[in-house]
Amino acid sequence: MPPPPRAWQRMLSGRRLDLLDPTPLDIEVEDIAHGLAFVARWNGQTLGDYAYSVAEHSLLVEKIYALQNPKAPAKWRLAALLHDAPEYVIGDMISPVKAAVGPSYSELDAKLTAAIHIRFGLPAALPKTVKAAIKRADRVSAWLEAVQIAGFEETEANSFFGRPSDELLKEIEITLRPPIEVREDYTRRHAELLALI
Repeated sequence: MPPPPRAWQRMLSGRRLDLLDPTPLDIEVEDIAHGLAFVARWNGQTLGDYAYSVAEHSLLVEKIYALQNPKAPAKWRLAALLHDAPEYVIGDMISPVKAAVGPSYSELDAKLTAAIHIRFGLPAALPKTVKAAIKRADRVSAWLEAVQIAGFEETEANSFFGRPSDELLKEIEITLRPPIEVREDYTRRHAELLALI
């Protein structure tokens, strides 16, 4: 019988992350920040000279979550920052592709999420209320991205993501930046939040 296919990914930190059985010991924030800074959202179909990365999106979701939940503890803000962290190794798939792939994508994502959460002192599975609040922030981010950089008309974005409050819209303008800047901001914000826990 042929040997089983390789299921681990070598990280720049030197860690070898087993994608099928990830452990918190093989998770490093620098690897996450680097990977997410180079993963394009919207399959790269955004305006501007730089791709809009998952790292930039994650920073935006954490900011929106904090605006929507000003009394939230730092650990849940950290969870908002890390909400798409598994994509540093499995990439960002648009929702229609995730649906086509089926439950195996969700299972892989859940295993990686649990390992990442444990690595940074969060529960493997978030409380449902926290997860729902992060999802609300994620939908606001998706609306802003769709309208500001992905070419959607507002009515179309409203139908897919729901229109966020006008007050929130006044606060946020998306800018595209080089991956190295986004990577550094992601790592810095992670350290700031971790220090508050």
